[in-house]
Amino acid sequence: MALTLIMIHAVRVLILSQAADLEVLTYFAFIPARYSLPDTMFYLPGGWGPKVWSVVSYALLHANWMHLGVNLIWFLAFGTPVARRFGTLRFLLFCVVTAAAGAGAHYLAYPDGIAPLIGASATVSGAMAAAMRFAVSPGGILAGGMGAGDHHPAESLLQSLKNPQLLIFIAIWFGLNLLFGLGVSMPGTEGAEVAWQAHVGGFAAGLLLFGLFDPVARPRGR
Repeated sequence: MALTLIMIHAVRVLILSQAADLEVLTYFAFIPARYSLPDTMFYLPGGWGPKVWSVVSYALLHANWMHLGVNLIWFLAFGTPVARRFGTLRFLLFCVVTAAAGAGAHYLAYPDGIAPLIGASATVSGAMAAAMRFAVSPGGILAGGMGAGDHHPAESLLQSLKNPQLLIFIAIWFGLNLLFGLGVSMPGTEGAEVAWQAHVGGFAAGLLLFGLFDPVARPRGR
């Protein structure tokens, strides 16, 4: 996954012309106005196709190398244990769902927005939430567990939301995103607005939908 993101950005930066790269953004970035404004007011080429795939494909594009690097660091830290636990197919589907959730949250905030949304931050946020669902469960690495690694049973959503470690993590995470909402920039995004609503959408999807992807069964009564 990380190699794919690097290769895509390398092609955009090193091979494509500025005009060609702009066309890539036109077809693959998530642009809310594509769905809400009539063609007479805001026209983008591509027909219905980009309306389908851009809710996910935007996560494969990044503003610059710094933007990509920051996302990769967090993605490797939190996405790796989630990928080991879910397996390849479940993890890829999880990435699709969290990216789409991020696009949906961004759309709700800016239904007529014409600025393109790009970056894997929503999926990274989803991986953060999913990793914490089992990292703080009894037996998890943050709960003193050692034996089961990333494959110990996780608590139910209700039990997880009673876990002080998870609640503290959620509070810190939302606090950081509140700063983004107040105008604090992430490295590599100076001068651009951070799409924190997309972060929230991806995080919420990862937190709430974790159980749908998790192949590790919980013991009875948990």
